Amino acid sequence: MRFHTVKIYLFDSIEAHENLLPLSFTRPIADFRCGILTISEKWPHYIGGDYHFLPVEYLREKFGSTPEPDEEALFIAGNLLPDRAIAAEIQALSTGQALSDQNPDQILAFRGTYSDFLSKNYHNISAAKNPTLIHYLFDLFLLNGDEIKKDFSLITANRQSAPIPPHIRLIVSKENTEANSIFIEPGATVECASINLTDGPVYIGKDAEVLEGACIRGPFAICQEAEVRMGAMIYEATTIGPHCKVGGEVCNTIFFGYSNKAHDGYLGNAIIGEWCNIGAGTNASNLKNDYSLIRVWNYRTRSFMRTNLQFCGLIMGDHSKIGVNCMVNTATVIGVGVNLHGAGFPRTFIPCFCEGSPGGGFTKVPMKKFLDTASRVMSRRDLTLTPTDTSLLTHIYENS
Repeated sequence: MRFHTVKIYLFDSIEAHENLLPLSFTRPIADFRCGILTISEKWPHYIGGDYHFLPVEYLREKFGSTPEPDEEALFIAGNLLPDRAIAAEIQALSTGQALSDQNPDQILAFRGTYSDFLSKNYHNISAAKNPTLIHYLFDLFLLNGDEIKKDFSLITANRQSAPIPPHIRLIVSKENTEANSIFIEPGATVECASINLTDGPVYIGKDAEVLEGACIRGPFAICQEAEVRMGAMIYEATTIGPHCKVGGEVCNTIFFGYSNKAHDGYLGNAIIGEWCNIGAGTNASNLKNDYSLIRVWNYRTRSFMRTNLQFCGLIMGDHSKIGVNCMVNTATVIGVGVNLHGAGFPRTFIPCFCEGSPGGGFTKVPMKKFLDTASRVMSRRDLTLTPTDTSLLTHIYENS
């Protein structure tokens, strides 16, 4: 079904936005990558229409606009992952009807005017059957393997892969054949790599590069113009976003885009934002020595929350950097614009725009210094730090 006359807004609630910081500091939740695609890129495969972001207010200058009060639209929660079942429930909504999580206060979708949406003037609320939501950042890596498989089916349906190079080694099972388990987009190169398709598919994006000696286990995705370095060891449920360079050992990790971990070092059960750099030889723990369950910093409560997880690694906000040969403790959360260096384990929460080392302490990064660095980093990819970017980052600097 296609909504010809109704716009579709992917909205962020304040609760979801705060629970998903620091990654939601700099983007709408629907711009998060989970699987191969971002959430906003997934939805048109299920419901056609004219999509827009409706994030928190300060993000709208860059990412979205505010609907007119009397404009009828379809509003969908930005942290809701689409599938055919939830899409059918949303398409069945009539004007004034809403779809909720099991908690009726948590609206997942509403069809009606923007003023009714803001005032919660819902004529009828029904509970969705089995919605899949990103409540916390660690949900991203927990769901990433399944989302790669789902997105792989969406992207490759009725399409032909580029030829599979004869000099790569494919490991397949009887259930997963070469024909439906690996897809190579035009312009991509894969050199003398070992690729295991036994547990899931492998997607190689347009103009991506997998260099010689890389070992990869599916489900795995590398997006447009990204690179897997020589001899890299990439385990299952990993996504390398556009324009990233990744080497060393990586497992169950999502790189949003434009970030580098180009050298040796370990990263597992991690989420890395954009414009990040992780120096050579840096290792980030994802398991405590006593194997106990992990707590992780939550911005909404301003405290460490229980996760009931045994594995949780690094969570890193945009424009943050880690120097060479650093050590990062289990479930460390690094905010936006952090510069970490030096020996020893830092604390497991580093606020935005801090720089320093575990031994020397941390200080606030001057805003001009941060913006100068961000501008230089982006210019290396032929991109410009725009006035809108500067305004957004300044808002975060002053309010985080």
